[in-house]
Amino acid sequence: MLCPPLAAVSGPIALCMLLHHEERIYAGRMRTRPTPCDKAGEVRVHSRRHRTRSLNIHRGRGCTQVFTIRTTPLPKTERFDDYIMSAETTLATEETWNGVPLSQLFPEDKLGWRGYVEWEDKPERKRIASEILKTKKFTPIPEFQFVPLPTTNPVLVGHRWKEYHAALGLKSVVDFSWETVQKEKPGMIHLLDFPYNGETPRAELINGKITDNEWHFVRNHGGVPDIDEDAFELEIGGLVNKPVKISMKDLKDPSKFPQEEVTVTLQCSGTRRLEQIQEYPGEGDELINAPWGEGAIGTAVYRGVPLKKVLKLACGGILPECKHLEFIGADTYFKKGNVFNYAVSVPWRKVRANEEVLLAWEMNGKPLPKIHGYPLRVVVTGYIGARSAKWVYKINALAEPSMGPVQAQEYLYYTQQIGKQNTKYSNGFSIQNMPVSSAIIFPLDKQVVIHDGNVELKGWSYSGGGNWVERVEVSPDGGHVWYSVPPDNMTDKHYHAWRLWTVRLPVDAEGWLEFCVRSWDSSNNTEPTFVRSAWNWDLHVTSSCHRIKVYSVNTSRAATAARLADMSARGVSFNPLTMPLEWSLESEEDYLKEMRRHPREPLT
Repeated sequence: MLCPPLAAVSGPIALCMLLHHEERIYAGRMRTRPTPCDKAGEVRVHSRRHRTRSLNIHRGRGCTQVFTIRTTPLPKTERFDDYIMSAETTLATEETWNGVPLSQLFPEDKLGWRGYVEWEDKPERKRIASEILKTKKFTPIPEFQFVPLPTTNPVLVGHRWKEYHAALGLKSVVDFSWETVQKEKPGMIHLLDFPYNGETPRAELINGKITDNEWHFVRNHGGVPDIDEDAFELEIGGLVNKPVKISMKDLKDPSKFPQEEVTVTLQCSGTRRLEQIQEYPGEGDELINAPWGEGAIGTAVYRGVPLKKVLKLACGGILPECKHLEFIGADTYFKKGNVFNYAVSVPWRKVRANEEVLLAWEMNGKPLPKIHGYPLRVVVTGYIGARSAKWVYKINALAEPSMGPVQAQEYLYYTQQIGKQNTKYSNGFSIQNMPVSSAIIFPLDKQVVIHDGNVELKGWSYSGGGNWVERVEVSPDGGHVWYSVPPDNMTDKHYHAWRLWTVRLPVDAEGWLEFCVRSWDSSNNTEPTFVRSAWNWDLHVTSSCHRIKVYSVNTSRAATAARLADMSARGVSFNPLTMPLEWSLESEEDYLKEMRRHPREPLT
């Protein structure tokens, strides 16, 4: 048996590793000093049989380090008293709470489900986790709205989110998540490294109607679990006629459930949030209010089974009281000192529309990438991306919307009179259908555009809620005169997907111009003219006309063409715009000629 937990001591110490064998007790000697910071130490132990033992070292405030000792057995031919040949082993340390290792308090409950901890069915587990979090100090939330965003990639580092996970013994989830990013999303704009939020670079964003899996944006709220498909099962319960558990093998069997393929644009409600931040800052959580640009949107072809069919064929339908379907994901989410599994819900009326809520396992003809929810995710067409839960393992039929914080406390739209001084969860409405919106992807904001009297623009337009984009209009003068994008320059219409577009605009003016775009959808909805109209405290749904400023250089003008030719002959680039020219702009003869033709002083 092990001796009682020892108090921390200094210097080389003899630890009571009491390995009972044939009524004899033997001791090993610790070769490194154990401190609260130690990760491992080595001991020399002696045992005829393979054994695993644990030794606790108190650290105070209910936390302990556990040293797990694994000994190597001696060959059967060795005498029991011959301990010179015994092996050295490593002591792996693990933090505990009130003497219980964190791995036992917050275990991976299911074989083959790595990185998953059940919280929603374990209220005592959630209580203990909250108690542990109260004893810790975490990195403060960073300021990123009143200061320039870092130019690094990752842009922001999720220090406190990593620390939350580590405090509960879940650091391996953090490590696996970043490893997955490096394998599946190496070229993305890493907006937040953990929980991972990745934005699609511009060129890849509008490379084609369908976004390649490698370049599809990612919006995660927790770490990436690593779940084996063969071990996975989907549980459906609540207000259904028959609760069930369904394996992936059965779910993917077309003889049991009819399959569908749907082309779907998913969009984060934070898309283009930077425009609100730059003019009118708001709530500043680096995860919930991440500073997205125009690339938090993507389109893919998903294959799966309509949830409506699964509820009917597997559960015998829902009960009359059911009004909402809740989706619970295997990722761990933290909110104001509490711990949850990711949970959201959609109304039954949305599920009832056959193909609008899909249980999907395939993305663009390939198995779901791990970072996109492998082995199973929900795809909710036309809604904000947050409702399309990844790694979904449980669906509950409810009478009311989910009380999960992502549903009840986040993705709320407030009036402009609501802010830090008076915001509550109950005084904003829940964002579901995405409104019509659009973005100019090329040229870039503040770009110098050298052109021949026509400027080419490229971008995307999208509308949710089963609407589709009918018309895209672009203005070269801030919104006074609008030009329609020719239908031939737009990708095909889909019920649930964006349209990419290209247009060449006549532009005579030079200097700084403001281009903007607006779209009209099939219900005749369009976009507010200015970002001020779209501002809200949580900085969601930047659906105003997207605006960029470009510096126009029109080579069809003789003076401009002459200046550019002179610069080219001298081997000087026009960019950067602000760099002064290092030679005289005009000869003295030409200057005097013009001044004498048009004197600067008036006639007497």
